[in-house]
Amino acid sequence: MSFVHLHLHTEYSLLDGAARIKEVVRRARELGMPALAVTDHGVMYGVVEFYQACVGEGVKPVLGCEVYVAPRTASDRTPKVDDNLYHLVLLAENETGYRNLMELVSRGFTEGFYYKPRVDKLWLSRLSKGLIALSGCTAGEVATYLLNGDLDRARQAAGTYREIFGRDNFFLELQDHGLEEQRRINPELLKLSEELSIPAVATNDVHYVNQEDAAIQDILLCIQTGKMVNDTNRLRFHSDQLYLKSAREMAAVFPELPEVLARTVEIAERCQVSLSFGQYHLPAYPVPEGHTPASYLRELCYAGLRRRYGEPEQAVIDRLEYELRVIEAMGYPSYFLIVWDLVRFARENGILVGPGRGSAAGSLVAYCLGITNIDPLRYGLLFERFLNPERVSLPDIDTDFCYELREKVIEYVFQRYGADRVAQIATFGTLAARAAIRDVGRVLGLPYGDVDRVARLVPSEPHMTVARALEASPDLFELYESDLTVKRLLDIAARLEGVPRHASTHAAGIVIAPEPLTRFVPLHRVADGTVATQFTKEAVEELGLLKMDLLGLRTLTVIGETLKIIRRLHEVEINIDSLPLDDPPTYALLCRGETAGVFQLESSGMRNLLRELKPSTFEDLVALVALYRPGPLGSGMVEDFIRRKHGKTPVVYPHPLLEPILKETYGVILYQEQVMQIASRLAGFSLGEADLLRRAMGKKKPEIISGLRSRFVEGAVA
Repeated sequence: MSFVHLHLHTEYSLLDGAARIKEVVRRARELGMPALAVTDHGVMYGVVEFYQACVGEGVKPVLGCEVYVAPRTASDRTPKVDDNLYHLVLLAENETGYRNLMELVSRGFTEGFYYKPRVDKLWLSRLSKGLIALSGCTAGEVATYLLNGDLDRARQAAGTYREIFGRDNFFLELQDHGLEEQRRINPELLKLSEELSIPAVATNDVHYVNQEDAAIQDILLCIQTGKMVNDTNRLRFHSDQLYLKSAREMAAVFPELPEVLARTVEIAERCQVSLSFGQYHLPAYPVPEGHTPASYLRELCYAGLRRRYGEPEQAVIDRLEYELRVIEAMGYPSYFLIVWDLVRFARENGILVGPGRGSAAGSLVAYCLGITNIDPLRYGLLFERFLNPERVSLPDIDTDFCYELREKVIEYVFQRYGADRVAQIATFGTLAARAAIRDVGRVLGLPYGDVDRVARLVPSEPHMTVARALEASPDLFELYESDLTVKRLLDIAARLEGVPRHASTHAAGIVIAPEPLTRFVPLHRVADGTVATQFTKEAVEELGLLKMDLLGLRTLTVIGETLKIIRRLHEVEINIDSLPLDDPPTYALLCRGETAGVFQLESSGMRNLLRELKPSTFEDLVALVALYRPGPLGSGMVEDFIRRKHGKTPVVYPHPLLEPILKETYGVILYQEQVMQIASRLAGFSLGEADLLRRAMGKKKPEIISGLRSRFVEGAVA
């Protein structure tokens, strides 16, 4: 007997579903299930992650959502009337259905939200194409009427849904978790099925992976509702059967109805949705008449080239032409124009813009456009680290703006490209180790002081887990071993850490699409009213949409206010872009470590390093920031660099050919650009190949490094 679960809630049914995506998909594979559906409550947050997990495990993904249907219309909001919602399971049968599902779920948030994201029957009728509907659990409309003894309205509701979705696309849902109300209405549902010729289908309302996880899911519900487990009057599931049952277990639940089990496989086979990754959907920049994006980009770059360099040498022109050829070949002229336009808008409106950050500083095109203010030729920065012609990927230009005025830039993006094509990007707050311990302790009714004492023993470090804390803290481990209450607390907290607790917006990311966004991603509205994608930035990027990071930097705000004060008090206009980088009094101040309030140089550790290194050039400051990272700080590299700079240790080079590359860092390999230059100089790598090696080293991918090793050795010998 084959069976496919078509009703399943992952951890993205926030603080309700306890079925972690990777675990539940792996379990489906272990059970030999050919397919699995995802139907989170009112949202599609986990769809991409679920799809990728299924593909990785060889299980067919069925993409869906359990939507909330308004009792009247989505615009009605009468208390105690319109907050009585009905559940309805929707599954995407094809690409059209998937897009309609994204539109419905998005509108549920942006137009129909009232306690929950709601859709209505008018929207369903207009967007029903390509969707398969199941009548839902006991909170479905048909089931609700049956529980109330209203057979006529149940019959009418079933007929309406059949009319909306089509005779072959609506199914009456049978569930049996041992609950009295389900056993009461299942015979009635079967009668309706026969009377109205609407096929029935069996589901299990999956909220967790294994039966023993029922207690974990109950704790989640308590966290969500602010209750304790011993509260008598609280939301709870009076069953431990909401787990991913095997086909054999489902057959035991419905022994006389093999057809309602087989029908799940038939439905899953009909659902054929493939998500496309690596295919880019970039917006076109609106160029002046007579121009293409490529020709307009070229015109702007050459105008900027003359501003930056006057009459440039041929080598500079060659570098610009090379970059333009790569950008045009990869189809990215509009991307550069979009970023240029944002920076132009900011500067013309008195919004301070940072000089550039990350690998984009290696682009001469970005420098000529004014996107960055760092000359990549002067500092030996490599274009291939930013945009590698041998590895097709979207460029990524992170731009800093004045913290207080950043919203004006975002408003401009919405105005320029259309509110239906621009959104901020979702991120999820998760239960960290300490928070999980405190939440679980409260839910279990443990004394606050005892729980607080346990939570404080968890080291305050990024990405800390309960397991790591038990290894790092002997006191915590001793409590865990000696106190059964603490052991239970930590064991439950470990099961819940990392679970998404709430959705919010990414601090900097926005997405711009060439068409209305709901053709590519579902949207939602977060607590502050902001419209954002339901997918995270990783998913947005993998789907090929343009993500831009517009970062708000308080330092720029401080600089802007400082310039205003100087202008007001001294009537002096200062252009921070033209300040000298070799001012002796400034370096004297830096050598004394007097850098409180100086961006990236204000921590006590950094001030100590300044006093030891005693920077005398701008290149020393660049090295200083690169050295103050966990890797160099713990490896002896910092001490070696300082000794070499001050002549206490002789400067030596691994090979004479490397002296031009390593001279400014006293023979120490400090920058990723140096790794690329070394591979190019010693082994004949193209800079594109060298970038592949750099990426593999940075991400610790031994299989790629091993493959490039022989190429390096052969090139070095030759």
